[in-house]
Amino acid sequence: MIITKTPFRMSFFGGGTDMEDFFLKNGGAVLSTTFDKYCYVIVRHLPPFFDYRTELSYAKTERVKEINEIVHPAIKNAMKMLDMKDIRLTYEADLPARSGLGTSSSFAVGMLNAFYSLKGKYANKRKLADDAIYLERVLCNEAGGWQDQIAASFGGFNRINFNTDGTYDVLPIIIHPDRKKQLDDNLVMFFTGFTRFSSDIQKENAKSNTQVDKTALKLKMLELVDEAEDILTDKHRNLDDFGRLLDQTWKLKRESGNAISTNEIDHLYQKGMEAGALGGKLLGAGGGGFLVFYVQPEHKEQVIHAMSDLLYVPFHFEDGGTQVIHYTPEEYIPRSGEQ
Repeated sequence: MIITKTPFRMSFFGGGTDMEDFFLKNGGAVLSTTFDKYCYVIVRHLPPFFDYRTELSYAKTERVKEINEIVHPAIKNAMKMLDMKDIRLTYEADLPARSGLGTSSSFAVGMLNAFYSLKGKYANKRKLADDAIYLERVLCNEAGGWQDQIAASFGGFNRINFNTDGTYDVLPIIIHPDRKKQLDDNLVMFFTGFTRFSSDIQKENAKSNTQVDKTALKLKMLELVDEAEDILTDKHRNLDDFGRLLDQTWKLKRESGNAISTNEIDHLYQKGMEAGALGGKLLGAGGGGFLVFYVQPEHKEQVIHAMSDLLYVPFHFEDGGTQVIHYTPEEYIPRSGEQ
């Protein structure tokens, strides 16, 4: 039996510049962190006592005889990709799916980590990220960028650069522990209750706001990555400027597509700002999920009270990335007549 633990990610700056159609021409960069909310994937070989060959438990339960009968596209394609047979897979998570935190990619990374471990193979963090990108973007043909898979695999507070030659670099943000703790303490997160598929949002945004120069918008958002990194790493800069910059990037992101925000989300964001937040953003592709605000300590209670209709979700940064937290090797014996 294998159990993997994979964090969710929180993206601050550069979202959208991790899309291939953008960074292969212009380059891209994202500033993001993982935090202490996780998904867990439990995988073992299915004992040969049942008339089905694969059992899956996530939001629904699937029991099938053939891999092609599997409904869940990521599981089906991952099993084909790594030639997985006769397995039982269970998915658990601290936070809901389709909530803007890269949950599907965290699951993909954790699942691949578990599959490799069950086969007795080691896959490093880059291999897992690359395979998860290939799984979601190529095999499953889901719209989206590369940042979620990389963040979930590597973990930590990073700048991820996307290069015009199709490669990427993961560069940890070098920040004094006291300053990092201050940032951690000044961020508050709330669940709006709305959930949507990120790939659906991406498709809607690609079709909307045709009069807006989206490349120019993304180039502006890309510039803010440099500015945000400078605020974090320069001890002479006021950390509160990070919060003010979040407000700038959110306003730019809202212009990039009609599906990014809604009237209700705009109202919630305004409530947070009026209560004392310096800035914030909706996490993920848009349309719902989690709102994060940067709030000075003296205004934190005020903002939490103003957002009392929403679920407040305390969190802290984490640095581990995907991990195998339980490993019990199993000998796989193919069923009679199979190789």
